[in-house]
Amino acid sequence: MFEARFQSFSAIPDPALGGPRLELLRAELARLGLDGFVVPRADAYQNEYVPPAEERLRWLTGFSGSAGTVVVLRERAAIFVDGRYTLQVGLEVDTARFEPINIVDRTPDAWIAANLAGGRLGYDPWLHTREQARKLAAAAKAAGGSLVAVEPNPIDRVWTDRPASPCAPVVLHPLEFAGEAASAKLDRVRAALAEARADCLLVTDPHALAWVFNIRGGDVAHTPLPLGWAMIPCEGELQLFLDHRKLAGDVRAALAEVASLAEPAELETQLSILAATGATVRLDRDSAPDRLAGVVERAGGIADVGADPIARLKAVKNAVEIAGSKAAHRRDGAAIVRFLAWLDREAPAGQLTEVAVAEALESFRRDSGLLRDISFPTIAGAGPNAALPHYRVTTATNRRVEPGILLVDSGGQYQDGTTDITRTIAIGAPTAAMRRHFTLVLKGHIAIATAVFPAGTTGAQLDPFARRALWAAGLDFDHGTGHGVGSYLSVHEGPARISRLGHTALEPGMILSNEPGYYRAGAYGIRIENLELVREVPTPAGGERPLLGFEALTLAPIDRQLVEPALLTPEEIAWLDAYHGRVAAEIGPLVDAQTAAWLAAATRPIC
Repeated sequence: MFEARFQSFSAIPDPALGGPRLELLRAELARLGLDGFVVPRADAYQNEYVPPAEERLRWLTGFSGSAGTVVVLRERAAIFVDGRYTLQVGLEVDTARFEPINIVDRTPDAWIAANLAGGRLGYDPWLHTREQARKLAAAAKAAGGSLVAVEPNPIDRVWTDRPASPCAPVVLHPLEFAGEAASAKLDRVRAALAEARADCLLVTDPHALAWVFNIRGGDVAHTPLPLGWAMIPCEGELQLFLDHRKLAGDVRAALAEVASLAEPAELETQLSILAATGATVRLDRDSAPDRLAGVVERAGGIADVGADPIARLKAVKNAVEIAGSKAAHRRDGAAIVRFLAWLDREAPAGQLTEVAVAEALESFRRDSGLLRDISFPTIAGAGPNAALPHYRVTTATNRRVEPGILLVDSGGQYQDGTTDITRTIAIGAPTAAMRRHFTLVLKGHIAIATAVFPAGTTGAQLDPFARRALWAAGLDFDHGTGHGVGSYLSVHEGPARISRLGHTALEPGMILSNEPGYYRAGAYGIRIENLELVREVPTPAGGERPLLGFEALTLAPIDRQLVEPALLTPEEIAWLDAYHGRVAAEIGPLVDAQTAAWLAAATRPIC
């Protein structure tokens, strides 16, 4: 009935392959005179989603998560993951060969310092930022050893069937969706650069490249990125480094109006020429490879490693982008509601699987005719699989949807906006424990949604709002409460986020997720996620500071079956009823009569 076009459900590699591949790598390290090597889950741009040719960590270990690091020594190897993946790593990796370690408990640097015991530790300088390289160097030194840059990457020598590098066409992102011409954006970037007293910005983040030049591409999955680089000087000619095979005539002509075009292979030469003048070059601390910082310094320039000013400019959406996001969310909301109504009809028969759920949801989105891609592989977790926050269903793990809980986290990429939504759905009658845990998570979601806070507040200050009810019950979740979201760009966008590590002040126009959760290992998982637009709110009489709050962009019902009203305050019930009233009013006219009737029932008042 349904099919998936933007995602596959192929089984993960056999964990048993990790052992032989580990020995191949160790043999190559021995040939190079190395005592160890660090394998990050990264490419030269520090992308979250990387091309298949850059999936070195996955090839070596089988781990399919979006973040992780492996350290290989002569006799030991460890894989470091965060709280999202502590269960997943045990399923995908041969833990007899790769010791799994939660990065909260011990960092790779600390482990290296304790276990390297002298010798030469190798790293690929293209895959680590300057700060990451410095930490590795300090750890190696603490162990009596040294850090050694290695090119080419030793894994590439033993990965015999490594895929080719991507070469997808670059396309222009029209002004009707961007809302601002590339020339105007570049003027703003140059002004910010001058304020930072840098002579040139080296653009190493493809998201920044795409935004500032109003281009999109297809070099990585689910995020419309063109991989490339740019040099933006305070004065003089801009240089854009893109594979010319990606550029059709109209795209080349449009880009040539704002920058000179060169091949990526020319970047180091041009960067050296600039640095030889003694220029101060701003490099993004989060994405610039250590290799390029070294190029600047060796040529006589100053490598000014800091914040890329484009990140904040990109995070604050303009009026056109905000209007586009709202349109995308209405369209996406209609697809979600059609999906939920379908699920309510089909699930009782007991024939659905996680794969069928993911395929159906993608199909409902595609019915709009405007879906360009999904924004990440759909997480459709039934029962205990829902307890894996970043679970990816495969043909090997595919569970039948049975009575209990189904967690579905998904999103769409449309030219006018990027969406991300999680709904936790009761299949059959939920238990009292499920209802209690769901309602505690809902209380945290509402606390964020209704928060009013002074301008200058950071996500770290708001994060406890989402956890208060869970903390009071002795519970918590091991991921951030929210992340930034791009405009037809990454579903996980910096620099702002709602988490313990979110130290960027929130500003009107930013879009962030609101997604507290709770996960009972081996049983079920719960997460409720909406995207929220930061907006100004009126300062009450007598108030002394400008205030901000959130406006929900996501429009889809929250499962009333899982709500325990006795645990909600009257104000929380009023919020839920008002939110459901808005969903019914805005999405009801966009769906067929049968679905509209289902929606009316799903959004009726709690009491």
